[in-house]
Amino acid sequence: MEDLFELAKSGEVTPAELGYYFPAEFAPQDSMWLSWPHKEESWPGKIEKIFAPYSQFVKAVANAQKVNINVGSEEMKDFATKHLEAAGANLKNVSFHQFPTNDAWCRDHGPAFLINPKAEQKKVIVKWNYNAWGDKYPPYDLDNQIPIRIAEYLGIPYFKPGIIMEGGSVEFNGKGTLLTSTACLLNKNRNPHLNQSQIEKYLCDYYGVQNILWLADGIIGDDTDGHIDDITRFVNEDTVVTVVEENKSDENHEILAENLEFLKKMRLENGKQLNIVELPMPSPVIWEDQRLPASYANFYIGNEVVVVPTFRDKNDQKALDILADCFKGRKVIGIDSTDIIWGLGSFHCLSQQEPAVK
Repeated sequence: MEDLFELAKSGEVTPAELGYYFPAEFAPQDSMWLSWPHKEESWPGKIEKIFAPYSQFVKAVANAQKVNINVGSEEMKDFATKHLEAAGANLKNVSFHQFPTNDAWCRDHGPAFLINPKAEQKKVIVKWNYNAWGDKYPPYDLDNQIPIRIAEYLGIPYFKPGIIMEGGSVEFNGKGTLLTSTACLLNKNRNPHLNQSQIEKYLCDYYGVQNILWLADGIIGDDTDGHIDDITRFVNEDTVVTVVEENKSDENHEILAENLEFLKKMRLENGKQLNIVELPMPSPVIWEDQRLPASYANFYIGNEVVVVPTFRDKNDQKALDILADCFKGRKVIGIDSTDIIWGLGSFHCLSQQEPAVK
């Protein structure tokens, strides 16, 4: 055990070499990790409106599994507790941790949990570097420490690849395939010293995958430069849902049509074609003359629920019905994300799963 801590720190061995891999989100989870929202600049003029839907999100997941929430102070913990109580959340399943953050986007600044059921140490963390999507929103020094804080709290080793990577930029089927986008991972504001093949090696070494599939651009309004979790998501080992825009005059139409064509040509790690389920887009969500990255693909898969952002739109129910058909063993819950999306992300962006392992 101590040897693994030393190996991880030294960088002499990669998680993949030790048999670790990143499970699919639909695999069993120990908990969900969050960082309580507090940065007013992320929701200018609207932050007070997000706590109710955010708390409904916590409630939906905490009914059936643990939820860990990073907070910056006792005052923030009390504030969060008040909102969660008002929402009727099961506080017995909610734990707070005094791990201060700069912002709320735990998908990107949180730890990447890898597992190896056959190892003595069954769970490890990869601590990627984080620069707030290409240094767009400094400071991010506290966010950058969150994976280490959580690893130390859990008493598990952590690996430090030393490059920028965000959880929202990668999607997994848990069997060796990773889906991402060139718009984000090849953007020069992340790792300008690395080419595509070098980035692929990092993905294989530190996520334990063997097959990498590349889509192109992300949706309009996405300040992350094309995160995959707004576009295409695995719902089982060989099936993805991918958003499409039927309105040909919409800016997203061509982008998403191109990505759909890419998906049709892709092959999984076993050589099979992807099963593709098309998911509609909501009508444009505009606030203060800015188009926001509203997408039904930004859902969170919990042990018993799938929490889906909705936007007071005619396509809300259609999207929920499609996802309910994809997740027959889980309850699909739509929560109004019209205010949350002003922060340019939704439920998946705000959360990070911790897998269970026996």
